[in-house]
Amino acid sequence: MVNSIALIGGTHGNETSGIQLIRNWQDFGLPTRFDELNVSLNIANQAAIDANVRFIDEDLNRQFTFERLATPNNAKEALLAQTLNQKFGPKGESNTDFVIDIHNTTSAMGATLIILEADEFHISLARYVKHQMPEANILLEDEKPYLEHAYLCTTGKRGVMIEVGGQPQGVLREDVYLLTEAMAEAVLDFCVAFNNGTLATVQLPECEVFRLGENITFPLDEAGKRTAMIHHALQDKDFEPLLPGMPIFRTFDGHDITWQGESTTYPHFINEAAYFKLDVAFATAQRIVL
Repeated sequence: MVNSIALIGGTHGNETSGIQLIRNWQDFGLPTRFDELNVSLNIANQAAIDANVRFIDEDLNRQFTFERLATPNNAKEALLAQTLNQKFGPKGESNTDFVIDIHNTTSAMGATLIILEADEFHISLARYVKHQMPEANILLEDEKPYLEHAYLCTTGKRGVMIEVGGQPQGVLREDVYLLTEAMAEAVLDFCVAFNNGTLATVQLPECEVFRLGENITFPLDEAGKRTAMIHHALQDKDFEPLLPGMPIFRTFDGHDITWQGESTTYPHFINEAAYFKLDVAFATAQRIVL
């Protein structure tokens, strides 16, 4: 049973769809079909929202490892993480069955559900959401055990992230908002079906899932200065196949750099603004079926 669900927006203060969805449901109520669920509606980082920035001092969504939670740190988000961990967790001994954290990306990823485990629950969730929303993408980040992730959602016994784009930071797009709302409702619909035992009577077909690979960084010179930008042929092609030899970067002196991987990959978070300072150009993924 999923007895307690925390729905969270505003983990990043300039990702507005989740913030607005939480506020709307606070003001107008959840759809009545979710009345049987115990759902709390939460805003994570109000200070960052007020400043319309991703974070004030440090990324809140990278604070939730056991090590960081146990290490004294006066950064605003580190202190906030302590409070949120007690509210939703504590991590590893959580009082919350399921944490659903809502995000936006500037990349053209559409409506993406990020799961951190490929167990029976999350495979069923992925299949259910994909069945409800054929346009949805499922991203599996199981490169490490669930509790080793630094994400806020891991304060729950189970946790997922909803990631919807592309949307510029600090603004609200209706189409992106509606996709966010639809995916949040699909996840809650799954919780209702899971609790009622009706999933066993439904044959959910296997679905396409993208398993996270590695981050690809921009080309840099010896001084650490960027020498290229995302190639126009790759821009906005999130989750589309990238074959060896296809262009990924255009250097500032006008030359193409091609994908040198040995096989086809599926790029995502392409040219994500939040990763600009980290020189991350995109992430790769393997296409699998679960």
